[in-house]
Order: sequence, then C-alpha cells, then structure tokens
Amino acid sequence: MGTVEDIVIVGAGIAGLTTALGLHRMGIRSLVLESWEGLRATGFAFTTWTNAWKALDAIGIGDTLRQNHNQLEGIVVSSTVSGWPTSKMSFEVKGKHGDHEIRCVRRKELLETLAKELPPGTIRFCSKVVSIEEAKYFKLVHLADGSMLKTKVLRNRSYTGRAAIRGFVEFPDGHNFEPKFLLFFGNGFRSGFLPCEQKHMYWFFTYTPSAQHKEAGEEEDLSKIKQIVLQNLGKVPNEVLGVVEKTGLESIISAPLRSAQPLNVLWPGAIYKENVCVAGDALHPMTPDIGQGGCAALEDGVVLARCLSEVFLRKQTEEKANDEEEYKRIRKGIKKFAEERKWRSFELIATSYIVGMLQQSNGKIMNFFRDKFLSSYLAGLLLKKSDFDCGKLTSP
Repeated sequence: MGTVEDIVIVGAGIAGLTTALGLHRMGIRSLVLESWEGLRATGFAFTTWTNAWKALDAIGIGDTLRQNHNQLEGIVVSSTVSGWPTSKMSFEVKGKHGDHEIRCVRRKELLETLAKELPPGTIRFCSKVVSIEEAKYFKLVHLADGSMLKTKVLRNRSYTGRAAIRGFVEFPDGHNFEPKFLLFFGNGFRSGFLPCEQKHMYWFFTYTPSAQHKEAGEEEDLSKIKQIVLQNLGKVPNEVLGVVEKTGLESIISAPLRSAQPLNVLWPGAIYKENVCVAGDALHPMTPDIGQGGCAALEDGVVLARCLSEVFLRKQTEEKANDEEEYKRIRKGIKKFAEERKWRSFELIATSYIVGMLQQSNGKIMNFFRDKFLSSYLAGLLLKKSDFDCGKLTSP
C-alpha cells in the first residue's frame, strides 16, 4: 500500500520548507517531495520586507539570516525619463506592528538555512509526483520512480505577458552603494538595485517583450537579454549602469511573469479541496511590483504550520480517532488556513497588478502623472503592504 505519511509537501520552495520547519518546531513530522536533485535557488535574491521578518522570526531563523544581510535604510524612486529622483522615503519608521525591517536576502542562503534546520530525511529529492489518487480519507501520491505514499494532508503546488530579468553581481573589493533600495521606472520599463551587503548587489528589470524580441529569440539568449537591459535602462547614474555591465551572463536569468486574476483566489476550491491545499506561488501568483511574492510565501508557511499543528497536537492529547473523524479535523484545519489567507492573498495580487500597470504604462501624460503625483504614493505603498504580522506558530 506504500509508505504512510501524515503530511506530504510537494515542492521544496520557500512556502514548502517554511511549512515543514514550522511543523518541526511544533514537534510534527512532514515529508517534502522535490523533483530536482537539490534545492532550487532560482532568482538569486529577493527583498525581504517587514512581514517576511515576522515570519522568519516565528520559525526561528531570522537572526541567522540577519548576520549576512545588511538592513536597508530607505528607498529612492527615480524617473528614467527625466533622470531625476521623484521621491525618497526612509525605512526607519514605525508601523502598526513595530519598526520596519527591510533587507535583500540571497534566496539560496534562505533555502539552505531552512533545510539545515529540518531533521535528516525530511526532504526527498528526485521525487517527481506523477499523479494523486483519491482513497476515501487519504490521498495516494504516485511518484515517477514507481513508489507510492499514503498521506492524510497534501500541500500541493501548481504552475501577464511581461518578463523579468534578474542579476546578481559580486564586488570583491566592495561596492560604494548606500544601503538603500534604488527603484527606477519610465517608458514602460522598471528596474531596481539593492545591496545584500558590502560585496554583492542584486538587480531586476521588468518589461513587456515585443514580438520582435520573441521572433529574434532574445528571450533565451543571455547576451541579448543583457543588452535589452543596458539599452532600456534610460537615464540612470553611471554607477547603476555599471552594475549591469559588470554582471556575468552566468548570473543573469530571464523568466516570464505570471499572475492571477485577484478574484480567482476567492472562489470556492481555489485554495483547498478536502485534505489538499496550495500555498506560495500556487496560491498567490503575482508580479514582483510590490516585492511580496517570497514574503507572502513565508507567511503562508507559518499560518499553514499553525493550522495543521492545532489539528495534530490535539490528536496526540486525545483518544485515537477513527479515519473519518481525523479527516474532518484535518479538513477543518485546512479550511481555517484558507479563510485566514484568502483576503490577504487577494489584496496582494490586486495591489501588485495595479502598481505594475501604473509603473510600466508609457506615454507623456502617464510619465508626468506618475513622476509628479504617484511616485511618493507608490513608495509608501510598499511599506504599507509589508506592515503585516502573520503571527506565531502557536495561537494566542
């Protein structure tokens, strides 16, 4: 009948590993299935906003990551049309949930830190799921190697005409950038540059590929991708241009951006069905315009671990329930997760969509309106959406 596991998590991404670690902190075992041979650290780095640090502290790895990533002091938003800053904002302010904290964290280091905290054998690599079968109160997970798992809870994953180019560059002798988030937009393009610490810079560039780019195969040729960035950065400081020029082709990736209609997440069955639920990008696929994709995945992991631990810890203190009773409890826990996350996910997807539309719209009128009126509002919006606390692993 195959191996029996209480909780199976498909995908060793941010949400999956955060969920597994949260459960482990509560004394509950889970199994993470990853189709790759190792951890997938695509994307190089990402901005971890205040809400992400609340989640990282909840699972006990916040201080470990702080050691190698400098705190950012503020954001400077500039127009690539005029070449001038349009707004500046300090991050050294208080929000509803305390002081703000923003850093640029290497994605690989985050995943490795999560994985190191898990017991040996929690992550099973080279384990591609080929099908999931119903078995009354259980799910039968069939793997590509012919093996099968029987589980009570399954956290699944599923896979905008825009694209994002990301780069990561090392300065052996150190860079001269201040600990600030530099954000540029204009003429339908958007880019950002962030220091991780004194020797590494992360940057991104989002745009809408033209039919000409696609026909020429420029979306796959890294040398051409780099030229797209250099040719369309606009009026930016020379030191910013130099960051892209210094970036090696092996440290550049390009990928299409995926987003969902905000209302989709509110439909019945969008987040969970019976004892299966989704989290991370599968729950709230969004463009990176407010920098909340990875942060929200961390939130998901903490909330899901909390909801499931309430079910399984209760099981340990009571008499053994039959399969039907336990199934109902698990479904109730997953439903609680869905209720807690759906409006937060809706808010982030909708905000990201609107901000992306405003920032990448082109034309003289839009450029003027955005530079004069919207830039300070958009900068403040980034802080506002990060002023959120997903809570601890245990309910208050």
